[in-house]
Amino acid sequence: MSALDGIRVLDMTHVQSGPSATQILAWLGADVVKLEAPTGDITRQQLRDVPGVDSLYFTMLNCNKRSITLNMKSEEGKKLFIEMVQKADVLVENFGPGAVDRMGFTWDRLQELNPRLVYASIKGFGEGPYTHYKAYEVVAQAMGGSMSTTGFEDGPPLATGAQIGDSGTGMHAVAGILAALVQRGNTGRGQRVTVAMQHAVLNLCRVKLRDQQRLEHGPLAEYPNEQFTDEVPRSGNASGGGQPGWAVRCSPGGPNDWIYVIVQPPGWAPIANLIGRPELAEDPEWATPAARLHKLDKMFQLIEEWSSRLTKWDALAQLNALNVPCGPILSTKEIIEDASLADNNMVVTVDHPERGSFKTVGCPIKLSDSPVKVETSPLLGEHNEDVYVRELGLDLERFAELKTQGVI
Repeated sequence: MSALDGIRVLDMTHVQSGPSATQILAWLGADVVKLEAPTGDITRQQLRDVPGVDSLYFTMLNCNKRSITLNMKSEEGKKLFIEMVQKADVLVENFGPGAVDRMGFTWDRLQELNPRLVYASIKGFGEGPYTHYKAYEVVAQAMGGSMSTTGFEDGPPLATGAQIGDSGTGMHAVAGILAALVQRGNTGRGQRVTVAMQHAVLNLCRVKLRDQQRLEHGPLAEYPNEQFTDEVPRSGNASGGGQPGWAVRCSPGGPNDWIYVIVQPPGWAPIANLIGRPELAEDPEWATPAARLHKLDKMFQLIEEWSSRLTKWDALAQLNALNVPCGPILSTKEIIEDASLADNNMVVTVDHPERGSFKTVGCPIKLSDSPVKVETSPLLGEHNEDVYVRELGLDLERFAELKTQGVI
C-alpha cells in the first residue's frame, strides 16, 4: 500500500510550482487527477524538442497523474466540477489571485460542497502591496532574498539554477497539504493551505537574514568581503557559515572542472601536507582557524595551485582519503549519466507513448514501505472516460454530447 493510498487530489495547477507539488503527492500514492482546460496545460507546448508531442517541461512535472479536460466557463463544466469536488480530498491550484473565486468557487462555497476538503493555493506573494504582482521563478528569487546574496561582490545579482521559487514553493505546499490531512484525521474538517513563492524563497534564505542581524554587531568575519555596508553582501562561493569553503579549479580547466573544498579545523594539517606545504600546519600565521580567517583567499589559492594540476576526480579521491569535506562540481551531463543516481532511482528512464523514452528526476523522498515507481505523464484528456463515465457515472451518449459541445 502507498502512503497516500485512497487520497484523491483534484489538480488544477499548471506550469511548475503547482505541478511539482502534485507530482510529489502522486509519487506518494495519491490519485492525482489533473484537470486541464481543453487546450491543455501551456507547458505541454513550451520548450518543445520534438514537434507535436508533449514537451519535457510538461512530462517531467506530471508523472504518475491522470488527465481530464474540462471547460470551467460552461455551466455544465461547473456541475461536473462540483461532483468532483464532493469526491475529492484535496484541491490544488496556482492561478492568479482570486481566479477560482471568480469561477464561482470561493473557499466558503467549497467548504459547503465538501467540509473535508483540503484546499491548497500557491501564490506569488502574501497579502499586501505585492499581491497582484505577476510571479515568476526569478521574480520570487529577486524578492525573497536570493538574488541580492548570490554572485560575486563586484558583479550583478544572480539567479540560481535551482528552481527555489517554483519547485521550492511546491515542496512547501506538500508539507502544508500533508499537515492538513493529518489534522483532518483528528477534526474531520479540511482547511485552507496557502503558500507564497516569495515566502518559500525567504524561508530557504533564512541564513542571510541571520547574517543581516549579525551585521549590527560588526563585519561578518566568515565572509571573504573586505568592506561591509548595512546589508548582507554577495560573497561568491563562500558558505558564510562556520566552516570556510570555496570552489577551486582543476585540470584540464573546463567550465565544470572544479571541486568545492571545506577546511574544517582538523582538516588544515592534512591539507597542508597534501598540497606540499607541511610547514603551514605549525606556522602560527596559519595553524589556527582564527589565523586563517583573514586570508581565506590566499588559503584557497594555495589549495588551487595543487588542485589545478589534477582532474577533479583525482583531487576528490585524495581529499576524501583524508576525510576533507569536498565535492565535484557536477555538470548536468555528468548528473544525467551518473550511475549512482540511477541506482538510487533519482535519474530514471520513463517510456512515453508518443515521444518515446525520456529521463526524469525520481522521487527524492524515500519511504521504506512505499517505494515509488515513476510512471509516464498523461496525454491530454487521456482519462476523461475513466473519470466521467466510470467514476462520475455519465452515460456514454451524454459523454459524447459534452465532448461535441466543448465542455470536456
